[in-house]
Amino acid sequence: MPELREPLTRGLSQVWELERVLWEGDTAFQHVVIAETSQGVSLFCDNDPQSTELAQRHYHEALFVPAVLLADRVERVLAVGSSEGVISELAVAAGATHVDHVDIDREVVELCAKYLPYGYTPEALDRAVRGEGPVKMHYDDGWEFVRRVAESAEEESKYDVIVADLPGERDDEAQHNRLFGTEFLRYCARALRPGGVVTSQVGCPTLWLNTMLRRAHARFGEVFGTVAYYGSDEFDWAFLVGRSDVVADPTARMVERLASLPYRPVTLDADALRAGSVLPYTIRHSRQSGGTRPA
Repeated sequence: MPELREPLTRGLSQVWELERVLWEGDTAFQHVVIAETSQGVSLFCDNDPQSTELAQRHYHEALFVPAVLLADRVERVLAVGSSEGVISELAVAAGATHVDHVDIDREVVELCAKYLPYGYTPEALDRAVRGEGPVKMHYDDGWEFVRRVAESAEEESKYDVIVADLPGERDDEAQHNRLFGTEFLRYCARALRPGGVVTSQVGCPTLWLNTMLRRAHARFGEVFGTVAYYGSDEFDWAFLVGRSDVVADPTARMVERLASLPYRPVTLDADALRAGSVLPYTIRHSRQSGGTRPA
């Protein structure tokens, strides 16, 4: 049986058994594998698992739902990355009337629509490319797309929720690393309507894998008045939501608004929101003691 080795950190990796490879090859931006695994049909980019049939709903809800609950409105949503198209679907279900989906890699978006049993179908993707309906697909550089919105004087082009759904930040020169930096977050903040939020997956809270979370939390703190953490209670994923103004108790706001959200989450509830809102001990105490900030 073919295998895929996922590097975790220096000296540590895990192996995925690929029961059947549905597609493998290089796009203009990354090496892509779509295969059947013990977790169902799964997407890997540069040997990094992006989503699996088993866990994709847990991941996408953990990324999107806390952000929607912290935002004042959910009329206009921007998804950056998110090749599968699940965030676009969740946004519409949550009440968005306009969703811009921006992904630099057209080929991987089309492959996801063809092979994954979740997210866009080929027909739904074609409609999004044509802009027929609330979702508009843009094959573009997410950095440049957000920068143009941030620098635009047209307030109607700005967003209530910006979702950065990307492969994890890497230590090499990966092009998507730019979308985790402070400069990109500042562009995102300027691309928001009042009461709007930015959300991003920020790696893993596990002690020996938390470098990305440490960096991201420091960066969000430099840019946003409110930074809310959500750690998945069933997978080792971490997420941050930033809002420019100060919300006294963001978790309480999320819990209070959950019952009225048009979209009904199936993988998290009020108890999960409360439990997942506490940063890991090491990171909380590092920040309190004035730990170093990332470059």
